[in-house]
Amino acid sequence: MKQLLNTLFVMTEDAYLALENDNVVIYQNDKTLAKVPLRSIEGIMCFSYKGASPALMGRCGKLGVSMAFYSPRGHYYCSVLGKENRNVLLRREQFRVADDEQKSLRYAKSFIVGKLYNAKWVLERTKRDHALRVNIDRLAEQSGKLSAALLKARKSLTIDELRGVEGLAAKDYFYAFDDLVLKKITSEFLRTFGFVLR
Repeated sequence: MKQLLNTLFVMTEDAYLALENDNVVIYQNDKTLAKVPLRSIEGIMCFSYKGASPALMGRCGKLGVSMAFYSPRGHYYCSVLGKENRNVLLRREQFRVADDEQKSLRYAKSFIVGKLYNAKWVLERTKRDHALRVNIDRLAEQSGKLSAALLKARKSLTIDELRGVEGLAAKDYFYAFDDLVLKKITSEFLRTFGFVLR
């Protein structure tokens, strides 16, 4: 049984990661920000432009700790994986599923149903939390369309049919997207509705 450990996220832009006695040491200029035992983590996500030492990358590779490097704004650069992380059996099964449309459809349905469910509840939450600031009727209408899309997605018989449902649902969601971006209420706006600011 595989023990699932933690992932270390390094979000400080000018942090540098180094190795010291099987610990990840995070430096900012000359200051040590943290020390984390390598054996207690499963992966490192580094959002720093300074990166990591080759010694740390090599040790991570040997211990099976994955490292992924991103820009401070989240642009993916690369990953460092050891031999242990190259799961050939998993890759082979993924290719088998990709070649079988019925198996692919089962996976795709679960992804799309989850996506549509989340989109619907974003609209519902906005309706509930910001009823005075948004167009309730438009949100309710688009939420209803997403409910219908959820049923269609579950009943889809082909990948192409599922893609069509996803595309139309995205159009319905983004039709109400302006309402999700809340604007600052000005004093003039409040006065038009009879509110008096003191």
